[in-house]
Amino acid sequence: MFSVFQAIVLGIVQGLTEFLPVSSSAHLILVPWIFRWEDPGLAFDVALHLGTLLALLVYYWREWLDMGLSLATGKSLPRRLLFLLIIASVPGAIIGVLLEKQAETIFRSPLLIAATMATLGLLLWLADIFGSKNRRLEDLAVLDAILIGLSQAFAIIPGVSRSGATITTARILGIERADAANFSFLMATPIIAGAGMIETPKLLHVGLSAQLVWGFAASAVFGVLAIAGLLAFVRNRTYRPFAIYRIALAVLVVVIALTAGG
Repeated sequence: MFSVFQAIVLGIVQGLTEFLPVSSSAHLILVPWIFRWEDPGLAFDVALHLGTLLALLVYYWREWLDMGLSLATGKSLPRRLLFLLIIASVPGAIIGVLLEKQAETIFRSPLLIAATMATLGLLLWLADIFGSKNRRLEDLAVLDAILIGLSQAFAIIPGVSRSGATITTARILGIERADAANFSFLMATPIIAGAGMIETPKLLHVGLSAQLVWGFAASAVFGVLAIAGLLAFVRNRTYRPFAIYRIALAVLVVVIALTAGG
């Protein structure tokens, strides 16, 4: 039986890992796998993602309001940012639809997750260290948005991490740490909102339960904390601890998989 306690734990995991560059999808697969919990089901997964959508809207409501009003006022910077976010969202949406079935089946292997966790951890580490990284959000060009959007599409594979892939790509393109995270989080809003609109009927069909409510609430609260915490952290520090965590978790998963016979 899937309990309220397990729902809260997975809500916390989703809220934190959706925005930290460590892969929420991987953690939502690995935590039940490690503790031998039963699958909470698709409706619960939808509730968790709606929780992180609420976290994004709570944290970035001013930015989205400015971008929306810019369509009427003509304010150049927020209108340009909105245009870039739309461009960046297209590749992820298309590839997400095309590879949805694979994401639910063959992409869920713990060893594959370990491989992608380690690989993206190493790439994040290297991208954060080398090269000039002084570009700001206002310096983003259309090509930058396209490349970051393409990297987001690979997050359909658990272990890649949507925020990890987009932040890594932004760092490769020379975007400074906090703005790389900000653009990544703003990009997440239309993607999660779009997926939520598609999947919400399944949630309504199942009906609300204590597990869904507590999972949603935990995801939203810890999502806000993760956004604020990461932005505060990277203003004066590197992404290296997250890269090390990804690699260490990948090693742990391999050890568990091998000792448990997969």
